[in-house]
Amino acid sequence: MAVTVRAVTPAVGAEISGADLRHLSDSDFAAIERAWTNHSMILLRGQKLSDDDLLAFSRRFGALDPPPNQERGRISPPGYPDIYVVSNVLDGKGDPIGALGAGEAVWHTDMSYLDTPPDASMLYSLEIPPSGGNTWFCGMQAACAALPDDLRARLGTRRVKHDGTYNSGGYVRQGVTPTDDPRTSPGALHPLVCTHPDTGRRMLYLGRRRNAYIAGLELAASEALLDELWGYVAQPDVAWEHVWRVGDLVLWDNRCTMHRRDAFDPGTRRIMHRTQVKGETRPA
Repeated sequence: MAVTVRAVTPAVGAEISGADLRHLSDSDFAAIERAWTNHSMILLRGQKLSDDDLLAFSRRFGALDPPPNQERGRISPPGYPDIYVVSNVLDGKGDPIGALGAGEAVWHTDMSYLDTPPDASMLYSLEIPPSGGNTWFCGMQAACAALPDDLRARLGTRRVKHDGTYNSGGYVRQGVTPTDDPRTSPGALHPLVCTHPDTGRRMLYLGRRRNAYIAGLELAASEALLDELWGYVAQPDVAWEHVWRVGDLVLWDNRCTMHRRDAFDPGTRRIMHRTQVKGETRPA
């Protein structure tokens, strides 16, 4: 069966059919990679991947980053240190087997608190709850294009602090001293507006709202400008909601998308395995 690509929205996302990621020719992989570049996020349903299969497909995009430091450190399946577990399920000792629990995960870009964040992330569904836990994606190239000219001019070359204190679930990362002063919190400074290294398109690069800070501004001015910018994020014309099924694999361009997760019933089970492709250049 030939690989086919169908855009899910004009701003972000495409669904790919006709691909078995365990047995993927070079030409089919090239089509998938091209769709990822063009649409920023791609969905492939009905996959049957072992952890070895997931790693093999992930590594076709480049070297992998280790999992992020979350509320309980870095949680991976035994023997698979490059896979990160996202789950609310408890082990036999009552400890979570993964990170982020069952609550909402707010809009964010993965690991943007690093100087060189991962270029891509992919998430594979092993167990999903009957409802809830949907993942939303926002196209930050479209969000940037929607900015009024005067607002885009005000941004200029300003940089924003991407906080490393809290993860997207609101938990303090293991070993980090909590703070809510964005001027002193740990994290990296990146340009508010960046250029995608492959497409040349301009994109907003916000990371997440909590503890964000625009360098060089008074705190009140930074908060006001950030609030204004976030008003252009996750609008219906630049966002898409993915409703999970078991066997879904979603791959997103971490440089030009943000994503969030809906909460779900903590009495139900959700197990996802995630990888991230190492960044080649700093956002610029």
